[in-house]
Amino acid sequence: MNFLWVFLLLLLLLPISISADCTCDDSNNDGDVNKSQALKFKLIAVVSILVAGAVGVCVPLLGKMFDSLRPESNGFLTIKFFAAGVILATGFVHVFPDANESLENPCLGEKSWGDFPLANFIAMVSAVVVMMVETAVMSLFNRWHYNNNLAEHGGGDEEKHQNHVHVHTHASNGHAHAASDGSPEGLLRHRILSQVLEVGILIHSVIIGVSLGVSVSPKTIKPLIIALSFHQLFEGMGLGTCITEAKFNIRTIATMSIFFSLTTPIGIAIGFGISNTYDENGQTALIVQGVLNAASAGILIYMALVDLLAADFMKSKVQTSPKLQMMACIALLLGLGCMSLLAKWA
Repeated sequence: MNFLWVFLLLLLLLPISISADCTCDDSNNDGDVNKSQALKFKLIAVVSILVAGAVGVCVPLLGKMFDSLRPESNGFLTIKFFAAGVILATGFVHVFPDANESLENPCLGEKSWGDFPLANFIAMVSAVVVMMVETAVMSLFNRWHYNNNLAEHGGGDEEKHQNHVHVHTHASNGHAHAASDGSPEGLLRHRILSQVLEVGILIHSVIIGVSLGVSVSPKTIKPLIIALSFHQLFEGMGLGTCITEAKFNIRTIATMSIFFSLTTPIGIAIGFGISNTYDENGQTALIVQGVLNAASAGILIYMALVDLLAADFMKSKVQTSPKLQMMACIALLLGLGCMSLLAKWA
């Protein structure tokens, strides 16, 4: 968790470090400038987004109070498929286009990458890096687990324990993610997933918060209040499902939930503080936003497709129940549709 604190601090300092870079003329929000009215809407946005994010991330955490929200229930699994659709649409429809828009902005002039699709490349690399990190951590854990078992049962049973570890990890579908959710490997996977997913979400949350905070156009801010509130609500549900399955202690759950809930409002506050000097069309601002958004998109897309959808669709509970498969597909499509629709305003 110390890593998350350091990462969040560095992320929040980035907008300040690029606030004075102004190289391309701004349109002044089409002439609709009213700072006092914009401030009123920003304060409304802070409260609305904060509440929506907190509600979203807490809903899946209520499994101890409601049986239908317990991780092993069909209701929770349906919510998880909906949340995976939200996260996938966030990566493809919200974050990726923003990254391309920033890194292909005319204000950048002739940059060294020319016609090279830099945003796509960064997203691809970030997804591969996440996969490598997950594989390395799971491999180290399995070797540690195997060595401990070997030490406990004696060197003479080495072949037996090798077969046990191999079957335990790969029996379901030949993928490391097939480990039982209740096993040490399954629990570790959920913890890695929830923390990496939170990093990807926080990157995007800071950027959208700063973008709203620097705006002085009430016409721009008003539709964003509702759109971003629903955005945080749905994203919070996705993150909350992952945190629930990770079975963290109360302190870690509270810390991760607070991080998620506060990041966009803090981004809005930072944007408001630097609104007089920040130029969203400045070269450094565009590059930083584009690179971070591209990395975030790669993380979110990988997590949604590989760690959430692929793993859950291959569960025996889903594979043996046509009814649950239908519910999963409908929930996934609803998640994709709701989040894609919000792209019209956010």
